[in-house]
This record gives sequence, structure tokens and C-alpha cells, in this order.
Amino acid sequence: MAAELTAPELIAKHRHTLDQALEAIRTRAYWSPHPEHPKAYGEHGSLDAAAGKAAFDALLGTRLDLGQAGTDDWVGGEISPYGIELGVSYPHADLDVLLPAMKAGQPAWRDAGAEVRAVVCLEILKRISDRTHEFAHAVMHTSGQAFLMAFQAGGPHAQDRGLEAVAYAYAEQVRTPESAEWSKPQGKRDPLVLTKNFTPVPRGIGLVIGCNTFPTWNGYPGLFASLATGNAVLVKPHPRAVLPLALTVRIAREVLTEAGFAADLVALAAERPGEGIAKALATRPEIRIIDYTGSTSFGDWLEANARQAQVYTEKAGVNTVIVHSTDDYKGMLSNLAFSLSLYSGQMCTTPQNLLIPREGILTDQGPKTFDEVTADLARAVDGLLGDDARANALLGAIVNPDVKARLEAAAGLGEVALASREISNPEFPGAVVRTPVIVKLDGAKPDAEAAYMSECFGPVSFAVALDSVTDAVELLRRTVREKGAMTVGAYTTDSEVERAIEEVCLEEAAQLSFNLTGGVFVNQTAAFSDFHGSGGNPAANAALCDGAFVANRFRVVEVRHQG
Repeated sequence: MAAELTAPELIAKHRHTLDQALEAIRTRAYWSPHPEHPKAYGEHGSLDAAAGKAAFDALLGTRLDLGQAGTDDWVGGEISPYGIELGVSYPHADLDVLLPAMKAGQPAWRDAGAEVRAVVCLEILKRISDRTHEFAHAVMHTSGQAFLMAFQAGGPHAQDRGLEAVAYAYAEQVRTPESAEWSKPQGKRDPLVLTKNFTPVPRGIGLVIGCNTFPTWNGYPGLFASLATGNAVLVKPHPRAVLPLALTVRIAREVLTEAGFAADLVALAAERPGEGIAKALATRPEIRIIDYTGSTSFGDWLEANARQAQVYTEKAGVNTVIVHSTDDYKGMLSNLAFSLSLYSGQMCTTPQNLLIPREGILTDQGPKTFDEVTADLARAVDGLLGDDARANALLGAIVNPDVKARLEAAAGLGEVALASREISNPEFPGAVVRTPVIVKLDGAKPDAEAAYMSECFGPVSFAVALDSVTDAVELLRRTVREKGAMTVGAYTTDSEVERAIEEVCLEEAAQLSFNLTGGVFVNQTAAFSDFHGSGGNPAANAALCDGAFVANRFRVVEVRHQG
């Protein structure tokens, strides 16, 4: 069957966007082709708010048939953190049938070349972008994010990260020319002449192991990095967050088919309740690349046991903020309150430990004791979340019972500076919504260390009193080295303290933000400019995105011809 989307058409349509993305990763300047505002959608084929909601509603209770090879059953069972039963069923795969079908499509995909692969990926992203409103509801009702966050983080921000991965993948593949004429002089004899051809070849099938909290944002970088470098991709979603990635797979398969490639280059691996197929999948010889976001224990297991694959992990860390001094006390408190509250702290970048000198800090409002700082921060969070409607829009819903259990247990670990409270959601009575808890700990007491040196994922933070800022800097170093950190924040007006904190983060490879008091928060990163993780501390062995994230997904094979 002839391709409905030809390579020249796709290149003409998307090459300019690819060039802009390449320029953005070079300059690190702000750029995004995906609008953040919901009202920007509804023209040029994209779904507006009403159409997107209708498209999501139409999915509920249906069978999402992807037409992929090896389907032997239908599975499902997602229940929204907002209390809605989705009722969507997905194909369950016989891997002994599906994986060979996926592999069979790779030669033609490899031979298409880096540019064609890139623009096909951009067409997939464009169609996903057109359905951002639909995806927003799918992300909201699988992750528990509030709608606007699900719209932005699950939509344009995720799409940006996917495009960023494509740009890095393309740049690394074209670093080597497709061909070269080689001539070595031999004095009076004829030169030695060779024609050399260089082809980026895929490692094999990539496996994306999705997470519950950010299925698209964390899933798209690995998916598009592997696909753009010539690999087939098998997507194994988290059992509670299948729908957003299943929709992604369906769109990818449609585009691949229209472009004349095998649809099974992208496939879904949904699982039966309790089946736990990730370990079996991860160690199959056909799987040569793994992208994983989730717990440290399983990430460590993958790194140790999936020896046949190149493994990229984003695991857990203990994110730290040092509070030493500030010239904008109100702005600091406001910024921290938002950072602690957003999505009920269910982000891998949310601050957990606030390290504060015991004698207090200097501010533009005069000296503040440790107790005053923690009390003022508690009031700032209370003020931010005092209105229930605003609180629901920021907090979303607790994603699973484990987060709720950790939140409830945290109050027993020390003196509570801010107690968590329950909030009702009139639109979704089944949602579990809780405000953050802030617990004060004495850093000099050994029994406190067990709390602040362990990740407590969710709306839990510890205000840790330390004897000096020097002690805080050393605790920061030990925390990053032993436990890892996706983010580090610091507030100081002292240049020497700033240099000391920066040196620790450079040595321990932790991403650092100083003195954030406005509309940029430590737990947010911008694609094309900010690196998410560094790959240099235990929280993650890769960064989103850099050259290292894509370069080992392919190998360059050389073919030489004499004469």
C-alpha cells in the first residue's frame, strides 16, 4: 500500500519545527511550539475544551483496539483518583508473537534515515498536541493531577520533552556524515581510495516502563528518543495509568502506517491485575533499551539484572532546600509554599528537607528564628490553600493509598508545624485531597535522621534545625551523595555561602536553583533549556535531555567499498 504521508510532505511540514528545536537546545533559550493555555486549542484541526472532554467521555467503558500483533486477551481496571471507574480495556499481548513483529519493522525504519524518522515523530507529536484537551482528562483521571496541571504537564510540557528528545536524537545521528570519500596518498603509487558509508543502526526494541504520576511527561522522552534513533518501542504503562500512553501508542501506530512503516514499531504491553510483567519483559533478549521512572528499588533491580539492555532510570531522591538568608522574605515563603503544595507534593522534584540554621536567618524583615520561619511558612501554605476551590486546583488528588499512609505517619515523626487537613472536592466526592504537613526535626538528634534521610514521597516536608549553615551544606552533600536529589534549592544573600552550596552541587552533580521568589519554582523545569536530573547522583542515571540520553540508543555501522 502506498504511503499516505510521503517523506517530502512530512519534511516540508515539520523541518522548520525541527530546526527550531535544534536551535533551542543549542542556545538554551525559551521556546515551545505547544501552547500552554487551554483556549489556544480549537482551530486547525485541534480539539477545543468541549470536544476534548467529549472525546475522553466517549472512551469510558470501551475497548481500545490497537490492531497490534499477538493480542490474546483484553485487560483493564483503571479507577481514577477522583473516584471514577474508567472501564477502558486494552490489548494483552502474547510477547512471543508481538516482539518478532516489532523487530520485523525495524529494517525499513532504519533505512528511512534520521531526518525521515524525526519528521514522522514530529507528526505523531503534532497529532497528540491537537488532542491535548482529551489527553488532559486522561492524565487527570489516571494521575490525580488537577485539570490545569494535567493539561500543561501532561500536554504541552510532555510534548516539548518528546520533541526535545527527537532533536537530540537527530543531532547525534547526523554528527557523522552518511558517506565519505577517503583517499590516502601513496607517494609515486596510486592513492588508496575507499568509499565509506555510515549508517546509524538501532540497538533493538526499546521498553518504556511508565509511571503513575506523570505518564506522558516521563514517558515521552524515552519513547521518542528510541523511536527517532531507529528502534521499535514497547510501552508498558503503570497499571493505574494506562490510558494516556495507550492513546499515544494508537496515534503513533496511525502515523507510522500512513507514512508507509510497520504499525508494530510502537506497541502497548498492558497487563492483567497483579501480573507484574515488567521484570519478565526487562530481561528478554529482544529488549535492548529500557526507560524507567519509579521507585529506587526497582530501578536498582533493572540496572543490576537487565544486563542485555541499556538502562535509563529516574528513581527517588531526597530533594533539599537550604534557607540561610533572603532579601525577599515574603516572596521566599510564597514560592516555597507553592512548591510544597503543587500536586500534593507528588513530584520527583518537590522539596522535602528544608535545612535552616538553628539560630535563624537574616531577612529584609529583620532576623527570623527557626520557629518563626517554620511558623511563617505554615501560614503561607495555609493562606495559599485556605480557599477550598483554589486548594483543589493546586493539590489535585492523592494518587494512591501509600501516599496517604506516609502523610498520616509523618505527623508522628516530630513536632508538627503545619498539620494536614482534608479537603472535599464537590465535583469529585470520591477524591482523596489533603493539604501538606510540615514537621520540625532537630538535626542533631540521631532519631531524626531516619526521617530526613529517607524519601517520603507526597505532601510531606521536614524543617530541619541545624547548628550552622556549614552543617547544612555538609548535610546537603551527604544527602545528595547517599540518597540522590533531582533538585536542590537555596536562599542566601551571602556570596561565600552561595559559592559553597554551588560547589557541593557541582561535585555531587545536582541541579541547583538560587533565591526563587517569583513565578519560577524549584520543582519545575523547562524543556529545551533546563536539564531534568543530571545522571550524576543516585536519583537518576540519565538527564532529560542531553546527548548522553540518546547517543547510546544506536550504533554507527560502516560499510567500505574499494575504489
